[in-house]
Amino acid sequence: MDHRKAAEEVLKGIGGKENLVSAAHCATRLRLVVADQDKVDKAAIENIEGVKGVFIAQGQLQAIFGTGIVNKVYDEFMALTGMEAASKEEVKQAAAEKMNPFLRLIKTLGDIFVPIIPAIVASGLLMGLLEGLGKAFPSLLDSGTFTILNLFANAAFTFLPILIAISAAKTFGGNLFLGAVIGMIMIHPNLINAWNVASMTAAGEAIPQASVWFGLYNINLVAYQGHVIPVVIAVWFMSMLEKQLHRIVPEIIDLFVTPLVTVLVTGYLTLTLIGPVFSWIENGVLWAVSQLIAIPFGIGAFLMGAVYAPTVVAGVHHMYNMIEAGLLSSTGVNTWMPIATAANVAQGAAALAVALKVRDKKIKAMALPASLSAFLGITEPAIFGVNIRFMRPFVAGMIGGAAGALVGALFNVGASAYGVTGIFGLLITTDHLFGYLCTMAVAAVVAFAVSWFMGINEKA
Repeated sequence: MDHRKAAEEVLKGIGGKENLVSAAHCATRLRLVVADQDKVDKAAIENIEGVKGVFIAQGQLQAIFGTGIVNKVYDEFMALTGMEAASKEEVKQAAAEKMNPFLRLIKTLGDIFVPIIPAIVASGLLMGLLEGLGKAFPSLLDSGTFTILNLFANAAFTFLPILIAISAAKTFGGNLFLGAVIGMIMIHPNLINAWNVASMTAAGEAIPQASVWFGLYNINLVAYQGHVIPVVIAVWFMSMLEKQLHRIVPEIIDLFVTPLVTVLVTGYLTLTLIGPVFSWIENGVLWAVSQLIAIPFGIGAFLMGAVYAPTVVAGVHHMYNMIEAGLLSSTGVNTWMPIATAANVAQGAAALAVALKVRDKKIKAMALPASLSAFLGITEPAIFGVNIRFMRPFVAGMIGGAAGALVGALFNVGASAYGVTGIFGLLITTDHLFGYLCTMAVAAVVAFAVSWFMGINEKA
């Protein structure tokens, strides 16, 4: 393909360089922030040679070119515009300024929870593998090696508040190490481990308390294992306080006063106010989600399986990371993951039906790899590159997602991590392999069949 011609057509499609705010690229997509989205000719950009899909998400116009190609198109694009290259973070910041408050909040949650996915995946996969090996070879359970590996598997979940605190501090612009200290305070070993409270209560043991705020009320000296929202709020407050102190404290004593006051004030407020209030709110949110999933006959999961893909289109699906982290921390089982898997696999199957049925070679060339990507858990190429462009396959994917999620709920499928869906999800659902396979199979078959029989208008 002619990379310069593609870059010229993209520039023309966005309304010229005077409408361009900033540009960057990732492994597969050209990421652009434009001043006025009404000047963008999305249909024209979709028809450019090499473009596998175009969508607007999180304030960015993203054109999918694919690995290797996007680098060359980006180089030509920057040469045409005469702009300096921007990093992905700079483009994200520029895009965030154009987002409404709700979408900005969702983006913030994604910025906090997405970076810690590798740690959760590593622990979750190892936990799943150890559970499978323990069932296959019971003698391993008493071995020293198994004990050590089990320690590795639990590490990320045991110290999850610290991971969240560091990521939140980075997102909110606070000091990462002060954020880590706040996370450490919330799970300090001198506090009662939150996972031991139930057994202590059942045994009739009293939970230690402390009188706070000059004797106004007492708090339970219980740590915050299993909580995520209180950590995020605490570190947000810490970051805002730290920034304010940097502005007002004289530079000569800033190094000493700012960290001291930041930790002292934030720590006390966290244990006496932020933690108790927001842990109660978080428990309510997780209870509501659990009740939704547990609606009899899988009705709740059925509904969520249907609407999951539209939330991806709206760019608000990152909020699920917080829910999944909360479920894992509080119960040890991620019951949201099979819903996501059903929705992702269904969109892949719908795209596969398009690939096999259409005659247009360009559509076929986009749909087949996009389908495979969705089966591996990455749905954007299938959703934005194929299904939503023709709408009927997208609806078919929603129907398949609902059917698969229903099956997952009926089989009580749960995962030991988050951030992994589709085929690789088999590694974190070792306790529910049959149910998980049925979830994927039903989602795929229903979505493929509906997409096949509904057909598509290749000229749409």
